[in-house]
Amino acid sequence: MKNIGDLPEDVLMDVFVLVPAKELVCRCRLVCSLWRDVVDLPSLWKRKCHREGFYPKTLERTVPDWRVFYFLCTMKKNLIQNPCAEAEFSSWKKERDEGDAWKVETLPGAHGRDFPHPDVQKYFVTSYGPCIKKQIITLKDHGFWDQLMDKVKPDIVVKDWYAARFDCGCRYQLSVQLLSADYIVLHEFAPEDVVIEQWSDAEWHEISHTFHNYPAGVRHILFRHGGQDTQFWAGWYGVRVTNSSITLGPEVAD
Repeated sequence: MKNIGDLPEDVLMDVFVLVPAKELVCRCRLVCSLWRDVVDLPSLWKRKCHREGFYPKTLERTVPDWRVFYFLCTMKKNLIQNPCAEAEFSSWKKERDEGDAWKVETLPGAHGRDFPHPDVQKYFVTSYGPCIKKQIITLKDHGFWDQLMDKVKPDIVVKDWYAARFDCGCRYQLSVQLLSADYIVLHEFAPEDVVIEQWSDAEWHEISHTFHNYPAGVRHILFRHGGQDTQFWAGWYGVRVTNSSITLGPEVAD
């Protein structure tokens, strides 16, 4: 009488492609040398990627490890908490809160425009004094272990959205730092401040940056943004920000 251990490799592949990835690595791979070899096959993980719709935007020959690619795709999510102000300032630390301080408003807001994505309903707005808020993300808390960050170095994609009121000029600032375990800055994205003049179109603008091949040792990410108005008017006439995001992993086809 035959058992599952007698199944040929191609049949095992058909079975394993249906098994959850964690079970494959933590259980199936330990059963015997045949199962280990099948679980380690790049073709198995490529099939699992295609089965779950994880197609790389780049050519397939640029995927060095289909297993790592698969796990990174399953882990991909926005690491910024409360990016659209739905929970007021929860998860954010106000570094500077001057003028009439930070405030949350509902889109489109006075002299503003609707956001390009209808699921975004609120935004943070600054005042006439500098307003800066930040989040520190600890990568281990989101499943990104040290060896993955040091050897694979998955792309770190940062995005933010900002806008001005039609009737007031403003200044927008952004800084993103990759930090070591001891919070030493290993790499940084800090573009020049964006100044929007009074009587603008009030359109929302996206800023994006991808960290490639950064130094080993990245354990935290510090995201900091904000600004103020340029007319120094009392109230909340400064830059508006929302829908911030930090994601790790490969770009996949839509």
